[in-house]
Amino acid sequence: MRLLPGKRRHPVLGFLLLLALLMGSGQGFAQGWPRAFHNADGSFTQVPSPPGRILSTSVSVTGTLLAIDAPVVASATAVNGQFFGQWVKVAEQRNIAKAWPAGSVDLELAYATAPDLIVVSINGADSSRAHLAELRAIAPVIIVNYGNQTWQALARELGAALGLEAQVERRIGGFDSLLTNARQQIHLPDGQANIINFNGPGTVNPVATPASVHARLLESLGFSIEAPNPAWQSNLTRSGDFIWAEYENLTQLTAGTTFLLSAGDVRINEFLHDPLLQRLPSVQQHRVYSLGAHAFRVDYYSASEMVADIVRHFAGSPTQER
Repeated sequence: MRLLPGKRRHPVLGFLLLLALLMGSGQGFAQGWPRAFHNADGSFTQVPSPPGRILSTSVSVTGTLLAIDAPVVASATAVNGQFFGQWVKVAEQRNIAKAWPAGSVDLELAYATAPDLIVVSINGADSSRAHLAELRAIAPVIIVNYGNQTWQALARELGAALGLEAQVERRIGGFDSLLTNARQQIHLPDGQANIINFNGPGTVNPVATPASVHARLLESLGFSIEAPNPAWQSNLTRSGDFIWAEYENLTQLTAGTTFLLSAGDVRINEFLHDPLLQRLPSVQQHRVYSLGAHAFRVDYYSASEMVADIVRHFAGSPTQER
């Protein structure tokens, strides 16, 4: 997605802008504004000036907005009415108001929030795309796609729209340093690894593809990610980040290391002792690990937690069992 420079071809608008500058008006346009943002649906939104009150209608995007110090005043929540655990303390420190749970929109609350910019996701259960017309009547709306890119790419996209490019690069630079430090501490096991959202029998068990943001994060630490068979995909329309495999297909995985998404000790133990999975190399070698309690949605905060967990699991001797 691209950010295009604002167009000022109308002579009257150009005169008014010049007049405001000559009069020293504090309301004159700063350099680089307005900006035209290329939305995920192909449309464009003009962002007239650096926003000061952002309403995020997507809880999945809010974490990235917080990471780049965007002036978020309110955000939608998860379906349970809560913010994501990886950044809830940050939201509390910044007094971010809870708007509405994913899957619903409260337009009266949106009006009352008085935002000067609204952020909408084009995808996911927290998308408010169906209410674009009503939201655009409140404030300019930008539409992003968090499902097909890393948190870094999304941060750069948002930063360009909000005038926060410097903050974005500082945050990404700090995370890059975290990765470098982690790589110096860990000793990786031989062979490949796979990433599973383990749900057990009777339902689908999504397996991450090498193109997924989870896989790309692990690859940045030196892991090689096993690709699940595309033929395992269910008939439902899904993103390319996961193959939504039936439980029985998990037996065909061959990697010697398995990472489970959003899994605690109980889920790890269930996987290790599942009768159908006893021949998996990772089970036989007891190399099954959690990627962290908040790993399903990858943003700066959950990615940092994941890196810390990898260091905890793999720091020390290459042959050390963790």
